[in-house]
Amino acid sequence: MLDDLRDQASFQPGEKEPLPVGAPERSKGHKRRRSSNQKAGMTAQQRFVLSLMLLVIVCLLGVVLLVITKKIVLPIGF
Repeated sequence: MLDDLRDQASFQPGEKEPLPVGAPERSKGHKRRRSSNQKAGMTAQQRFVLSLMLLVIVCLLGVVLLVITKKIVLPIGF
């Protein structure tokens, strides 16, 4: 009973139904290769936005590190 609940909880909607206990395994065919435009499961636009977000984060962290180490001073009037 608990095994069935665990199987149902771990089941993803895109997956095939799990095999019942004692059923013979299905033969695995050739793996489908991802096309060059679907690396990491993202489209080109999604990869571009992700790379821009990463660039902004790295730049902000660099500026914060420079301010903390007092290599630069922000002109705020302190």
